Amino acid sequence: MQFRGQNVLRALTTLPMVLPPVVGGVALLLAFGRRGLIGSYLFDAFGIRLPFSTAGVILAETFVSMPFLVISVEAGLRSMNRRLEEAARTLGAHRWTVLWRVTLPLIAPSIFAGAILCWSRALGEFGATITFAGNFPGRTQTVPVAVYVALETRPDSAIVLSLILLAVSLAILVGMRDRWLGAL
Repeated sequence: MQFRGQNVLRALTTLPMVLPPVVGGVALLLAFGRRGLIGSYLFDAFGIRLPFSTAGVILAETFVSMPFLVISVEAGLRSMNRRLEEAARTLGAHRWTVLWRVTLPLIAPSIFAGAILCWSRALGEFGATITFAGNFPGRTQTVPVAVYVALETRPDSAIVLSLILLAVSLAILVGMRDRWLGAL
């Protein structure tokens, strides 16, 4: 569907892909900090404080990785056969029925591939996470942050954690290569 401002919306949703992660973390602080545009309202109205919390980790990683999901789903939507949706509508299917029974099953491989890529990118996120959520072991410390901290005092632990992340990343790429990326 075409609409006014579509290019601006697409640019905003994919911006975190090219934005330096630390800058993304600063943007999240400006938006969701206690004195931020949205954060002040969340704190005053509901007592919700996102920075330096587990929810902050989730928000930072989602912000940085979501473009991978958006681009994958967009590719799936562009490549799907629109005539199947039109056929369902001519047979009397409601819009929601077409969405749930035709469109989503057709783009399911793209959604799955995008979700895996999104999760993989979030798994390795460092800059926005440490800027927005900090480094509190057991609460906001992620594996990449733990690797960074361990490099100073326990380099062997940093190497082991790095090798684990490398193995997980490689397994994801190998597993997706033929099965899901071929569907895009």
